[in-house]
Amino acid sequence: MNTTSVSQVLGGASLPVRPVSGNADIGTLLDEGPYTRMQKIVVLLAALSIVMDGFDGQLIGFAIPLMIKEWGITREAFAPAVAAGLIGMGIGSACAGLFADRFGRRMAVIASVFVFGTATCAIGLAPDALAVAVLRFIAGLGIGGALPSAPTMTAEFPPARRRPLAVTATIVCVPLGGMLAGLFASQVLPVYGWRTLFFLGGSLPIVFGFLLLATLPESPRFLARRPQRWGELSALLGRMGRPMAEGVRYTDALEQKSEQQGGFRALFAIGYGRDTLAVWVAFFMCLTAVYSAFSWLPTMLQSTGLPLAVASSGLTAYNLGGVIGALVCAVAMTRWGSFWPLAICCAGGAASAFALQAVDIHQNTSLLIFGIGVHGLFVNAVQSTLYALCAFIYPTGVRATGTASALAFGRLGAILSAFAGATVITQGGAQGYLTLLGSVMVLALIALLIVRRHIPRRRPGAA
Repeated sequence: MNTTSVSQVLGGASLPVRPVSGNADIGTLLDEGPYTRMQKIVVLLAALSIVMDGFDGQLIGFAIPLMIKEWGITREAFAPAVAAGLIGMGIGSACAGLFADRFGRRMAVIASVFVFGTATCAIGLAPDALAVAVLRFIAGLGIGGALPSAPTMTAEFPPARRRPLAVTATIVCVPLGGMLAGLFASQVLPVYGWRTLFFLGGSLPIVFGFLLLATLPESPRFLARRPQRWGELSALLGRMGRPMAEGVRYTDALEQKSEQQGGFRALFAIGYGRDTLAVWVAFFMCLTAVYSAFSWLPTMLQSTGLPLAVASSGLTAYNLGGVIGALVCAVAMTRWGSFWPLAICCAGGAASAFALQAVDIHQNTSLLIFGIGVHGLFVNAVQSTLYALCAFIYPTGVRATGTASALAFGRLGAILSAFAGATVITQGGAQGYLTLLGSVMVLALIALLIVRRHIPRRRPGAA
């Protein structure tokens, strides 16, 4: 039997590997094999697509103050444009799975990037708020579609031991993209205006989309389910350091077994209904807080008289804190379980929002921006790690359904934030806005205290 050298795949020392022949389980090949450079590149590409997602998704928050001023409209009049983008995200998230299952994970990611990049570019030509609403809805389809598609791609390439960190690192790229958007907006808006912001901001993902077309492979699990593409799968596995003999037949035993179980009703079966409702409420409250910041934080800060550059730096600090918080909370959960880290972060999110009410915005601007970053740290720590909690609560047969349903319910909170944020800022100013952010985190804390199936604390000496 012929042998293939790993050096042919990775460019290292010659280590002969005997090709697998006969039947091969794709789950075993992926979960127990090496973590090669090619797989790491795929994870990087998926993560970069989420960076672009977070980048384009948050540009609108920085541009709203200038758009309202140019068109002479109120915040409430602009709220439907914000809501349209969030509705598009919800629909995009719901449809992305169906698209990915039919056309592949690769095309789901690439199509999402092209859609939100093109629509974001077009916003630069918008003549009024109605046009912005239509284009934000279209962009939202792509932004919402990328969020579940890219982490799915990430989850289906690394070995099992590397998967949690890879998926967490991908999800963290949402606030990372938002942070980069803030830095970008602070340089572009004062000099070139909001139209150039969207022209340039939309062009970046379009260019990246062409890079994905040239380099991003299809998911091996997707290929394993299509016998007509087994030749393509064999070639891909060879590049991943898993050489396969000609004519091998592929199975996916674990996934095929899980597909025979579950369904939406299982989320409310005996022992699961309480946790399902509690997690839904937690997602709803967290996404209300997150998108109240994404959409309205710069507007709120500017309404108090702060310069646009300073107002934009508030959302940048919020996202920077979110990146740090999500990673720290994920590490804490692997050691101490999910109950205390999530409870502490919810309490921290509420306390930081209420504490900011005592800060003099004009006398202590630096302290205000720092406090916003701390608030973003706590809130995004909860939001990012709720996905891991869902994965633990539900068995394999309904895990995807449970997570998707929680996210879909949470999107209602994001849509609510489009209208609530504008109204609260107009009626209550900064104090009312901060009260909204603190209150929803209190409700998220209560919901997570109700959850029964928290990730347990790791036993001393466990691997």
